[in-house]
Amino acid sequence: MPPGASPEFVEPFDSHVVLIASRSICQLLICKFAIFPAPTRERSPMPLPSVLVLGGGPDAEREVSIKSSTAITKALNASGQFDARLEIIDRIDAAWLKSQPADLIFPYLHGPWGEGGPLQDILELDGRPFVGTDARGSRAAMDKVASKVFAMDAGMQTAPMWILSTRDTVCPSRLPVVIKPVHEGSTIGLHVCTSRAEYAAAVGLIAKEHAERIAQGLDPRAYMIEPMIRGYSGRPARELTVGIINNEALPVIEIKPKDGLYDYDAKYVRDDTQYLVEGVDLELAEPVVKKIKKMTVRLFRQMGLRHIARADFLLDEDGTPWFLEINTTPGFTDHSLVPKAARQMGLEMPALCAKLAEMALTDAAPKPARPPAVLATAHEFEGEG
Repeated sequence: MPPGASPEFVEPFDSHVVLIASRSICQLLICKFAIFPAPTRERSPMPLPSVLVLGGGPDAEREVSIKSSTAITKALNASGQFDARLEIIDRIDAAWLKSQPADLIFPYLHGPWGEGGPLQDILELDGRPFVGTDARGSRAAMDKVASKVFAMDAGMQTAPMWILSTRDTVCPSRLPVVIKPVHEGSTIGLHVCTSRAEYAAAVGLIAKEHAERIAQGLDPRAYMIEPMIRGYSGRPARELTVGIINNEALPVIEIKPKDGLYDYDAKYVRDDTQYLVEGVDLELAEPVVKKIKKMTVRLFRQMGLRHIARADFLLDEDGTPWFLEINTTPGFTDHSLVPKAARQMGLEMPALCAKLAEMALTDAAPKPARPPAVLATAHEFEGEG
């Protein structure tokens, strides 16, 4: 308003000038936001499920467990699906386990405490998902006598056995026999006896071991006796093994140790053991392959096992498979039997370990509620014959 003008006076304006100015401002604003867009928040990737891998343990196979658990941890991280860390343990309690952050626990201990039930008791008490069989199934599988009973109930051939008494040096079976602990794996404490003298010597060694364990405050190990299964023309029987992943049988593998005995050294120390894999170089009649796989899956289910196991058999001269034992925590390095068989099916170690972890998570996931059953009333059946 010019000086001295009355309040009612309104100076006319040039509409063209205003329009041009408005367009310039809009163009400037558009240009500004095109060059300097508003900042946006990037979404951080979802964290991977965390896995606590347990290895070691207090049992005789501690070193084997450390190798297996180390390989599993490496494979889980290589899969890109899980964030895994390894803890080497001796014995643990529920309080220690509860203090360890993880979405999932992958225990891989070998031996009576680590795979025979005590550790599984702690895992069940913890409540988080874990890979492997529960406490009840683990105890049944670790007990070679109990697993043979399950095998017989499943219609499988298995050799008769006796519990060894160190007070009796006379063999209750025909020779040759095999003496082995009831609750151990990896042929720990194995004795092969082909004569009375060898049998008496083995009993003496076991009696000495019992005395040493008692002096150390440990329970003596129970031992069992089995007649040796013979192969064709008196040669050693063919040793076969079948892995199980989630109720599915893996390819059969034949084990051919150089000196005929698949003991601890043949498994873990020497490199002269030969492994023949179904679909690669195994020569075995198809009906025998199918029978062994079918029996293994049946036993796995009947014993209530989960996720993973491996069953061992001896094939006699007539082509009959004889059940030896079933293992719920088989060796799990790159060179172990279950990974070898899985590789033949296209499952490398990272995918195999990730698959086992996924099984545990799936089993622990809440199940959808089943709809209530609808009961028919009496009049709905009237007139039905």
